[in-house]
Parts: sequence; C-alpha cells; structure tokens
Amino acid sequence: MDRPGIIRKTAADLRLPPNLADYEAQCRAFSWDRARAALQGLPGGGLNIAFEAVDRHAAGPLAGRTALRFVARDAPALELSYGELARQSHRFAQVLRGLGVGKGARLFVLAGRIPELYVAVLGALKQGAVVTPLFSAFGPEPIATRIRLGAGEVLVTTDALYTRKVRAMRAQMPTLRHVLLVAEDGGSTNEPDTLDLAALMAVAPDDAVAISTTADDAALLHFTSGTTGAPKGALHVHGAVVTHHATGRYALDLHPEDRYWCTADPGWVTGMSYGIIAPLLHGVSSLVDREEFDAERWYGLLEQERISVWYTAPTAIRMLMKAGVEAARRHSYPALRFVASVGEPLNPEAVWWGKEALGLPIHDNWWQTETGGIMIANTPAFDIKPGSMGRPLPGIEACIVEHLEAVGEPPRVRIVEQPDVEGELALHAGWPSMFRGYLDNEARYRKCFAGDLYLTGDLARRDADGYYWFVGRADDVIKSAGHLIGPFEVESALMEHAAVAEAGVIGKPDPVLGEMVKAFVSLKAGHTASEALRLDLLAHARKRLGAAVAPKEIAFLATLPRTRSGKIMRRLLKARELGLPEGDTSTLEAGA
Repeated sequence: MDRPGIIRKTAADLRLPPNLADYEAQCRAFSWDRARAALQGLPGGGLNIAFEAVDRHAAGPLAGRTALRFVARDAPALELSYGELARQSHRFAQVLRGLGVGKGARLFVLAGRIPELYVAVLGALKQGAVVTPLFSAFGPEPIATRIRLGAGEVLVTTDALYTRKVRAMRAQMPTLRHVLLVAEDGGSTNEPDTLDLAALMAVAPDDAVAISTTADDAALLHFTSGTTGAPKGALHVHGAVVTHHATGRYALDLHPEDRYWCTADPGWVTGMSYGIIAPLLHGVSSLVDREEFDAERWYGLLEQERISVWYTAPTAIRMLMKAGVEAARRHSYPALRFVASVGEPLNPEAVWWGKEALGLPIHDNWWQTETGGIMIANTPAFDIKPGSMGRPLPGIEACIVEHLEAVGEPPRVRIVEQPDVEGELALHAGWPSMFRGYLDNEARYRKCFAGDLYLTGDLARRDADGYYWFVGRADDVIKSAGHLIGPFEVESALMEHAAVAEAGVIGKPDPVLGEMVKAFVSLKAGHTASEALRLDLLAHARKRLGAAVAPKEIAFLATLPRTRSGKIMRRLLKARELGLPEGDTSTLEAGA
C-alpha cells in the first residue's frame, strides 16, 4: 500500500501541550545538571532511584494517589498508593537489613508481575543492593547461569518457580545465601533452605531506612545476550535516575494525571526502566496486567482503564495487526493520547496501522540495555517519518561514524558529517544512565568506546532533517554484489504485503554474489503458504526494492524465532539455515 512519506502533526493531534514542544530551543537549553535539579536528592546529599520514585511522593500530596494498579482475569484489582508502596518497600529494606544484606549485595528477582516483585525492587534499591531482574519464563539453566555470573546473594521468587526452576540447580549457585519465597496461593511456604517473605514482612517495621547511596553507586545489573558465549552483565548506577526522569518527560511525554501502561515484563530492561522507575518518578498511575498477551483483552484494558499513554513492543503490535483492524475498532479509546514502541525497529506499516486502528500513529524510539534509557525518539510534537527512530532527545548527542581500520584497539573512527551515509551509530558519552561496565569483562567494555564516543554496534543513517534510520546490527548487514543491504529495509517492504505478518531476513552465502538475501515470513490469518504466494511476494519485493536488494529466496514459517522480549533472532534463522551452532539461546521464546 502506498503511503505518504511523513505523518504531519497539527495542534489537533495534541491532547495536552507536549513536554518537548520547541525541539531546537529545548535541546540548546538542556543540561544534565539542570535535569538532576528537577529531582529532590537524598537528605544530606546523594541520590537513590527508589527514594525519587516513591518516597518523595509519599511525603507529599501524592501519598494517596494510586502508584500501581494490578489487574488479572479472575481476581479483583489490587491498588498500591504511593504511600503504601513506600511503607511496603521500607519493610522489605528492613528485612534485608535484618538478614545482613547491605550496600552492594546482588539481589535477583524472579517472578511474574506480582506486587511483591515491585516492592522488592524498590526496597532493595533503598538498602543499596544491586538489583537484577530475571524473566520468569526462563528455564533453570539461564537462571542459574545469571545468578552464578552475577554472584547473586539474594533471590526473591515464588514457591512454584523455585520448585520448578531453582531448587534442583541450587548447588550451582554457591554465592546464593538467601531465597525469599512468595506463596502463590497467598498462604505461607515451608520449603527447606528458604525464607517465607510474607512472614518476614509481617514483623518488619515500616520505618524508613537510612539511605546512603550516591549517583555513582551501583544500582542495577541487566544481562543481555550476545551472539555467542555467556550473557553479558551491564552495570548501571543510581545516577541513571536522572535519565529515567528526563526521558519519561520527553520521550513518553508523561504528565501528572496520566494513566500509563507499559506492557514490557519487569524481567527485561524496558520493564524495569519504563515499567517501574520512570512512571513512578513522574507520580503517574500505572496499570500492571498480570496476564499474557490477548488482543481482545488488551483492547478492553485500553478502553476500560482509560489508558492515556501506552508503551509497548513491535512484536505485540504485529500480533495485534494479525488479529485485524476490526478487533481494535470494536472498542473506543477516548483517553488514549500517545502510543510508543520499543524493542526493535518499528516497520512503517505498523506506524500507519496505529493510525487506522487506534486513531494515533505509533511512535518508535531507540535505546539499548547499555544506554539505560531512551536516546532517540519520535515524540508527540514531532512529525513522524514512518520507519525512522526519530531524533536524539535533549542531552543526547548522536552521530554516524565510519571505522578507519577493520581491527584495532581502541577502535579508530571518523564522524560522518554529510547526511544519508550509512555507518555505525555512536553517542557522545556523558548521559547519566550510560552503563559503567560489563561484569568481569573490562576488555569487552573498552571495545565499545572510541575516545568519548560509545559505539552502539547498530548501523544507521541520519537524514538531512536530523532523523535517524536503523539499517541493522553490524553483524546482520548483508553484503551482496558490492551492496550493503540492511535486513530491516527488506523486512519492512515485505510487511507491506497484505499476507505478511512478520518477516526476518538474512544473508546466505552465494558463490557469485558473496551473499544473497533470503527472507523468512509468517502469514496473517486467512492466508496460506503456496508457490503462487511466494512468487507474488518475490515480485512485490522486487518492485519495492529493486532487483539488487530484493530477496532471491523466500521461505514460509509458522512463527519466526524470537527472544522472550520479542526481538526476531536473525542470527538463529541464519544458523539454522546454514547448519551452524546456535550460540546462546537462553532468551529464546519457548517453542521457537
């Protein structure tokens, strides 16, 4: 389907005055020192994520406002006000103090979207512990590997998850001193070598603990998988809270009265940074849905819960697209004013689909586990160029670089000044949520920097208007007959076809071309794989992209392999196609 190249914004598109209205002026006036001054800071100095997210609100007029509203299919909604969340997280911090768990201790959380998880994260941060989230759908081996690599001392989980996934592996986690269990039936637990969290919380005082963290103290450890080898642990500090606050304001346009829903699981960095921290920093009320994805349920929640700001992922959007526009149109969304997406680049067709189905375009943004917060975004006042990740937020200096040599340490690069040149996306160091190291891997960390430039490993281009366009991961780019082909461009073109729900593209070795483009597609409901459809898709791609870029082969798959956070695993498609080792698959979605 042919679309205009730009979605123009007008005053009618803005339900509220946007926080980032005059882009150029606000970027010029911005400083991270002023951004930090927008937060309260600890009494006597210092900075702490949990204090800024909860305690400063609980001590003021927002104490009675709903901070978190938990909903489930067969249970009544449960709400925690900012005041109650402060008291509960005080108790958890006191529990840790009573166990001798102090500043710098590594605490892991493994649970579904239950209140105890949120309380534990915030309470641990108050006590100065370093928090690592684990996705509850991980199997035993990925859990044990991360706790072992992270030298975890405390694990907060449920009795059911412990029995199924942790107990048999306990001997492989020698640093693990305390396991705090939440009874999934609401009762008590008596599992050997564990502690009943409810019982400990019942006798713990809810007096505030004396918090003594600085902006440079470690706060969060997020594991991210590479193509090979063990997962990498990216370490973040309490100073990251300044980025979380600023990006919640600019990229998500959070206003005090918003009702916010981030669909990311808190076991991932998005669910931690923008499902827990950022909305609490802004004093908004957040919805937490404890159920798995269901299109009809999600539309119902958007309507019934009067969600005004919705942050979700491309995978979820594609699944909603697969269900059809009609499902979305059975509901109305009078409160909804802003929809954003993150996790992997958002195909242009998905941006337009939001306008058709929800009445609002979907705003893509870009960041990484390593950056700790959103760096580049489409914001409410921006015109949208569908397929672009947007422009750098205030305080973020991005550029495109080319490498001056194939190897070398430290890397040597040159900043590319002219627009529309593909190269590696780089960021000038200095934003507060920049990761401070890879756990026990200083050499790998050093390779991420060329002077003061952080090298993201993502290939992109910047257009003449300052918008950035994702091309692909450096190790995903296809070199065919002298052309450098970004898989995202090919995938986006295929997704414009009415039959295609998802597409994944790889380079396949070819004796003449070097590599040829091969595409894997899954189809929307009502469409069946056939030779005629395959030829039609090849012709469609050839027409849209030209013969040099279009795929030479197309294969149909029922589903594409994805990580549990929703990213299509191109490297796994390539490994399976070529019979290569699959590498680290600990984050692979079940059954993929």
